[in-house]
Amino acid sequence: MRKASRRRLDNLGKVFYRSGMAATVTPETTPQIGHTKKTDEQTKLESGYLVVCWDDPVNFMEYVTHVFQKVFGWNKTRAEQHMLQVHNLGKSVLTREGLEKAEHYVHQLQKYSLHATMERDQ
Repeated sequence: MRKASRRRLDNLGKVFYRSGMAATVTPETTPQIGHTKKTDEQTKLESGYLVVCWDDPVNFMEYVTHVFQKVFGWNKTRAEQHMLQVHNLGKSVLTREGLEKAEHYVHQLQKYSLHATMERDQ
């Protein structure tokens, strides 16, 4: 290739790239106002599913108390209170959680043969 035609191609290339490139734009970012860690109170407000245990004629009261302690990590007094609600009232709302955690608790309780469901909290 000759030098003259080579220079012309180089010049054409430079013109092409210069005219075809977009202008550089600096993105604007806005600070996240009020963005803080979630508090326990906010987490409770966001949760929306109730885990309910229902009375059944099969399981003994001591067994239900033991399962509540095992699944939720509750002390015996708290577990007994919920067990008595189940026994006397026919059901007890055990906890209020987000969807995935509520599903997890229901499955754990069902694994121990307890009649447990979850309901959307209004």
